[in-house]
Amino acid sequence: MSTSDPKMSRMQLTAMVVGGMVGAGIFSLPRTFAGATGPLGAIIAWLIAGTGMYMLARVFQFLAERKPNLDAGVFAYAKEGFGDYPGFLSAFGYWIGSCIGNVSYWVLIKSTLGAFFPVFGDGNTVVAIVVASVGIWLFHFMILRGVQQAAFINQVVTIAKIIPILVFIVILAFAFKMDLFQFNFYGGGLEGGIFEQVRATMLVTVFVFLGIEGASVYSRYAKKREDVGAATITGFISVTTLMVLVTLLPYAVIERAEVAGMRQPSMATVLEAVVGQWGAIFVSVGLLVSVLGAYLAWSLICAEVMFTAAKTRDMPKIFARENANKVPDVALWATSIVIQVIVITTYWSRDAFSLMLNLTSAMALIPFLLVAGYGLMLTRRGETYERDPKDHRRDVIIAALATVYTIFLLYAGGMKFIVLSAVLYAPGTALYVWARREQGLPVFSRTSDWIIFVLAAIGAVVGIWWLVTGYITI
Repeated sequence: MSTSDPKMSRMQLTAMVVGGMVGAGIFSLPRTFAGATGPLGAIIAWLIAGTGMYMLARVFQFLAERKPNLDAGVFAYAKEGFGDYPGFLSAFGYWIGSCIGNVSYWVLIKSTLGAFFPVFGDGNTVVAIVVASVGIWLFHFMILRGVQQAAFINQVVTIAKIIPILVFIVILAFAFKMDLFQFNFYGGGLEGGIFEQVRATMLVTVFVFLGIEGASVYSRYAKKREDVGAATITGFISVTTLMVLVTLLPYAVIERAEVAGMRQPSMATVLEAVVGQWGAIFVSVGLLVSVLGAYLAWSLICAEVMFTAAKTRDMPKIFARENANKVPDVALWATSIVIQVIVITTYWSRDAFSLMLNLTSAMALIPFLLVAGYGLMLTRRGETYERDPKDHRRDVIIAALATVYTIFLLYAGGMKFIVLSAVLYAPGTALYVWARREQGLPVFSRTSDWIIFVLAAIGAVVGIWWLVTGYITI
């Protein structure tokens, strides 16, 4: 499709959702869940996360249909409902969190290669960082050639990377041992009750569900507005089914404690234990395709969020610039530079992948909470339902459940990641100050904005102190 007709079909929008969701997370699920809980806890966790995220997906769906004028919905909804500064924080948090998520992709790629080439280690050796850096800039210059070209590549890659996951599921289904599944069922050997086990998995489920908003972020490219909601729900249901199966089936072929001790990507290690080394190679190749495709999808989303925030004057106007191929080039440069810097810092991290996974999830919680909160606000006021009241009561319930779920996620994530996110949110406000000065506007126009900033600044100071004193280790 030429740049003169930059519209995406429903299939391409769905591929953006699936491409964003099926990345590093799904390949790490066996070990991540096995280290926290058994099949019972996993089932409960997916019921909570699946229901909560489905409600959030439905909020994205009805907001896309009822507020078609709001593009890049993740932060646009926050601004519409809560004001300029919360809208900026949502955009910045989603953007920087997505950049951190992209770093996790490079860490996992190098960790995967480290199983065959020790020089890559666990993904944070000097060689791994150099190779990842080359990859970052190769993708950067490819995307600069055009959004539509990148979207087409993402659609092809999305189809290709689903195949190894389906093969994994089929092989483990045939190898299913009910007695072993029952032995692992209650998570024998783990400390804490079932509630603590489930709580320990919540940030992971946020990470693997990131991407359900992919179609909403790219709503300005949709051929039909209703395609945004349809793509969101279709992608969500498809990927959730895959993730649940990938989580539960390993419990039926290997003891939980053994899965918990496997190196990442644990899906490859599980299949190797069942069918031999070719299984590890097969899944590893699939992972490389999957993660590179997810990186492409998220690089597009990162640049699009910053570009749209600049277009609505919530970010400095320089980020609203596009090149001849209609790509937001300055926003993309900023994204790639931030990813490069964070990749370098992984050299000093003890478990870079887990840190990136949890911090990405924590940064997404505030934007998701504001979207759910705006959905609840809209439905309680009855706005846009004057001529079509039949769905009003249903949407109120959906928005209320989505809001409760995102509040629970903040609790489940714990204070550690809240203050770590504040370490990023507080200095990020400098971009908001820059944008407001450009417009000749006061930085904070409401008392609530000052309160939010002071809380973020206090959180940042506490977070830095905890890092310095070793209370938080990365």
